Amino acid sequence: MLAIGRGLMSRPRLLMLDEPSLGLAPIMVQRVFEVIERINAQGVTILLVEQNVRHTLRVAHMAYILETGRITLARTGERVAG
Repeated sequence: MLAIGRGLMSRPRLLMLDEPSLGLAPIMVQRVFEVIERINAQGVTILLVEQNVRHTLRVAHMAYILETGRITLARTGERVAG
């Protein structure tokens, strides 16, 4: 949460997050994703790299699946979760 807050101090239009839920307890993972959704609702574009697929696809407008460094699938988060 502190890293996200520091990133927001400069009022960015794009916020890039790399594994923000890594190592967190499940309740904290839920809170982090709630915060990410609120930040996005305020007009900040979020580029999220995350292995927690369930939570990520729920909030993603677009999802890009990478395998060995290549994009193998690009769809809306809803369609990928399908």
